[in-house]
Amino acid sequence: MNETIKVVKVGIADMNVVKSPDIIRTSGLGSCVGIIIYDQIREVAGLAHVMLPDSSLGKVGSINVAKYADTAIEALISQVINLGGKKNSLQAKMAGGAQMFQFSTGSDLMRIGPRNVEAVKQQLERFNILVVAEDVGGSSGRTIEFSPTTKRLTIRTVHRGVSEI
Repeated sequence: MNETIKVVKVGIADMNVVKSPDIIRTSGLGSCVGIIIYDQIREVAGLAHVMLPDSSLGKVGSINVAKYADTAIEALISQVINLGGKKNSLQAKMAGGAQMFQFSTGSDLMRIGPRNVEAVKQQLERFNILVVAEDVGGSSGRTIEFSPTTKRLTIRTVHRGVSEI
């Protein structure tokens, strides 16, 4: 029986989950961070395309949980567990967090990429999830694709081609 593999696309400030053999993908990762949380035994994975480090930067009222590191990680963990993942088997891979523009001022506010990476790592630490591989920083945009079957994160980077972690 030949199963067709679906590619589930995740937009900016969005998240989703997949089960093997399906693949999950997001593009347009500049200063945003693509975080994959997966259970390698049960072959389930979730991807969040995080735009900003902290939901306190958002407007008052309802917020898009996928947009912020401090809300996306927790929501993504829940979704992966709901799909069959086990809390103590979860691992993470991440990519993105580029510094897309060079600023003459050293303003911390402009360092969105590095701040996103830091915020995502803090949240993963909070939930005791190990980052087993990462491709972060630099100044190029990325498209990433994860397969819960192979546990490989394929990264397409402008100027650098394709790599896998």
